[in-house]
Amino acid sequence: MTRRKFTSKFKTKVVLEALKERHSLAELAQKYQIHPTQISSWKRDFLDGVEQVFESGKKDKRSDAEKKNDQLLKTIGELKVENDFLKDALR
Repeated sequence: MTRRKFTSKFKTKVVLEALKERHSLAELAQKYQIHPTQISSWKRDFLDGVEQVFESGKKDKRSDAEKKNDQLLKTIGELKVENDFLKDALR
């Protein structure tokens, strides 16, 4: 028997329905053909990570490599301006 893999969209749908508490976990498990413990696990994971949605400040979606690259380009630009200024001062 192979393991079933569920999409994040499906998991979210099940968790949100579980949070509404219109049906018991057993009823939801039967409806979606999954174990009630799995629903509880997804629900716990969801609630543990939900506070990240409301954190202050915008998350920068750029990777660390892109951030490092931008910083290096900024430094190169500053050094070029400084170098050009010093060349003009020596003339």
